[in-house]
Amino acid sequence: MALHIYDSATRSMREFTSLTPGKASIYLCGATVQGSPHIGHMRSALAFDVLVRWLRRSGYETMMVRNVTDIDDKILAKSAQEGREYWAHAYKYENEFTQAYDALGVLRPTYEPRATGHIPEMVAFIARLIERGHAYAGDPGNVYFDVASLPDYGSLTRQTLDDFVDDDVAPDKRNPRDFALWKAAKPGEPETASWETPWGRGRPGWHLECSAMAGKYLGESFDIHAGGIDLRFPHHENEQAQSHAAGYGFAQYWMHNAWVTIDGEKMSKSLGNSLIVSNILQQYPAVIVRLALGTVHYRSTVAYSERTLTEAGAVWDRLAGFVQRSIDEVGEVSAEDVAGIGLADLPEQFVDAMDDDLNVSAALAVIHEHVTSGNNALAANEDTEARREQLLVRAMLDVLGLDPCASPWREKNSTGAQYYDALDALVHTILADRAAARAAKDWARADSLRDSLQAAGIHVEDSAAGARWKIGDK
Repeated sequence: MALHIYDSATRSMREFTSLTPGKASIYLCGATVQGSPHIGHMRSALAFDVLVRWLRRSGYETMMVRNVTDIDDKILAKSAQEGREYWAHAYKYENEFTQAYDALGVLRPTYEPRATGHIPEMVAFIARLIERGHAYAGDPGNVYFDVASLPDYGSLTRQTLDDFVDDDVAPDKRNPRDFALWKAAKPGEPETASWETPWGRGRPGWHLECSAMAGKYLGESFDIHAGGIDLRFPHHENEQAQSHAAGYGFAQYWMHNAWVTIDGEKMSKSLGNSLIVSNILQQYPAVIVRLALGTVHYRSTVAYSERTLTEAGAVWDRLAGFVQRSIDEVGEVSAEDVAGIGLADLPEQFVDAMDDDLNVSAALAVIHEHVTSGNNALAANEDTEARREQLLVRAMLDVLGLDPCASPWREKNSTGAQYYDALDALVHTILADRAAARAAKDWARADSLRDSLQAAGIHVEDSAAGARWKIGDK
C-alpha cells in the first residue's frame, strides 16, 4: 500500500504521487507573529511534522517551507500599543514560536521565510496578475484581485461567487468580493511598514505573501499545501486563485488539520481559554504535551484538558519505560540503526496505518503491541528479541517524534543527570549491603534495607541479573 492522503480540494482519499519522483515538497502556513504561541498553533506544526517524518522515513527527499507573517494589521496595532517598532514586536514573538517548536520536538523547516523579506517577489507577482487581466489598481497604494476574472474561483472550498458575502464596500473596488493584493499605507502607521511600488506606497495583503514565497522556494507547482482548517477560506482559497490566475499549478494536494477544543469549544482568545505554550510547559513535560496533541489524527479535533495530559503521561511512562528497561538489560540501539530502518523492516500494520492518511492512532496501537512483546522478551531473558523490539519501537516512535533517545527528549531526560548519578550511586550502595545481607541469610536486615528504599519512593525489582531500581511503585 502506498501513502494515501485526504485531499481537501477533492474531498477524497488520493494516492500520493509526487511531482518529482523521490522528492516531496510541502508549504505550511506558519505563524502570524502578533503574540505568544498557544497550543492551537502547535497543533498544526505537530500534525505536519509527522507528515514530514513519515515522508522521509518512506524514502522521500522532503522540503518543507513554513512562512512567518511578520506584518499585518494586528501586528501594527499591537506594536503601537506597546510602543515598540513593529519589526521588533514581530521578531520577539517569532523567537517565542521557534522556542515552542523546538521544545516540542518539531523539526526545523527547510526554509522559514518572512513576508517582509520577499517584497520584490510580491511586486513581481502583482505585475504578472495585472498583465494577465486578473488584478487592477484602485486608489493609490491599493491593488485588488478580480475574483470574477477567474472561472475556478471558489473551487477549493466548492463555492460560487453567489455564496460569498463581503461587507468590504471600499469605493475603489470593482466588486466587494475582490480581495487586496496590496494595501495602501494608513495614516499614523510607521513609514518602515510600507514600500514603494508602481501602484503607490503600501504593504502586502495576507494571501499574496504565501503565493509569492511558495513560488520562490518550491516552484510554480509543488506537492502539498498544509494548514489549519480555519484557513481554507478565505486564505487558502485566495492563495490558490491568485496562483492559478498567474498561470501556476500551485498545490497538487491540500491537507488541513482540525483544531483544538477546550470544554467542547473551539480554542480562541475571545473565549478566554487560549493556552500559552510556555505556561503549559511550566506544568507539564514537553514530551507529554507533544504526545497529547500529536497522536490524535490530524483531521480529528483534539479535546484538550488536564485529563488529556494525564492520560498522555501514562502512555509515555509505558513507552519510555520499556525503552529504558531494554537499554538497561541489552544495551542501547544506536541512533544510526534506528534511522536506518526503512518501510520494509517496519511492522506491516504500522506502515499500513501511516499510509492510511497518517492514522497515528492505529500506528500507536501497533507500537503498544511491540512494547508488550519487548517486555515479554525482557522477562524471558531473550536478549536478541528484546533488542530487536527496542529497535522497532524506537523507529516507530521516531516517526511520531517521540523516540525517548532522540532530541530533545534525550536532553530533557539528561537534565539533572548529575543528581541521578549521585542517587544511583547511593542506591547501589544500599543494594550491595542488601545483597550481602541476603547472602548471609540476614533476612531481617535485607528486608529493612528494601523497606527504607521503598519508603523513599524507590521500587526494587529482583531478577536473575540482579536487583534493579526505579522511582515509583511499579
